[in-house]
Amino acid sequence: MLSHVSVMLEECLDALKVVDGGIYFDGTLGGGGHSCEILKKSSPNGRLFATDLDDYALQRAGERLKEFGERFTPIKSNFKNFKQIKEEYHIEGFDGILLDLGVSSFQLDDRSRGFSYLSAEEELDMRMDRNNPLSAKVIVNTYSQEELKNIFSLYGEERFSNSIAKNICLERQRKTIETVGELNAIIEKSIPAKFKKDGHPSKRTFQALRIEVNGELDGLYETILDMARGLKKGGRLAILTFHSLEDRIVKRAFKELETDCICDKSLPVCVCGKKKEINIITKHPILPSEEELSKNSRSRSAKLRIAEKI
Repeated sequence: MLSHVSVMLEECLDALKVVDGGIYFDGTLGGGGHSCEILKKSSPNGRLFATDLDDYALQRAGERLKEFGERFTPIKSNFKNFKQIKEEYHIEGFDGILLDLGVSSFQLDDRSRGFSYLSAEEELDMRMDRNNPLSAKVIVNTYSQEELKNIFSLYGEERFSNSIAKNICLERQRKTIETVGELNAIIEKSIPAKFKKDGHPSKRTFQALRIEVNGELDGLYETILDMARGLKKGGRLAILTFHSLEDRIVKRAFKELETDCICDKSLPVCVCGKKKEINIITKHPILPSEEELSKNSRSRSAKLRIAEKI
């Protein structure tokens, strides 16, 4: 059985202020760790709706959480469909919403999925949803040099994006790039030796490909607005991010929701009609504890931000 360690579990539960009878939404079910604890703490009458695109995650979490019966509703969907899901299940408002935007440990550890740059022999894939026709292999072998460079630069913040994209295009003229190891070799030769000291050289490129394959940032800002507006008064929205691109989007969305009246200050009365919708609970993000970092190295880049509906 592949393992999964829930990042900042206690901090997330504290953030949501889980109570008996509450209605909760976990947008990224994954291994079901956060969901399980939400169901326990909201016992005996709380309900949880949870989404995931990964069939294995849904099956695995379904088995793990079957003891909660009808209190738990797993849904194969993207959390970005939150608004439609809320309407479909006739939920007036949620008491708490959690988004853990990281890749589940079991997805990284399942070498057949091609998420990890350590799974050298595996085919490039990276799809959360196996029905998605777009895989990392398709991107690497069909996107233009300019498109690859832009993806690596924007989503991976890779300073050598142009060199990597150029070498990918040269290599695929010779043969199709099939495996993680083949892509690693191209990246390795594209980055000067003195810049290879800061972690694995493929880290940023693989992040960029995963984001592109799964459209991870598309519509995230709008979804955060929808989620905050889908809370009951006093309800909490807690979001775990794992890289700066996600965190910036969360910060921007929270700022938009917290801002009251954007009229020119010279006007005697408000004409824009904008009202403050949340209080930001975390002026600075909550970071994992030293104890957690010692037990789970994958939590090292995690940041937790919390907002409360007013």
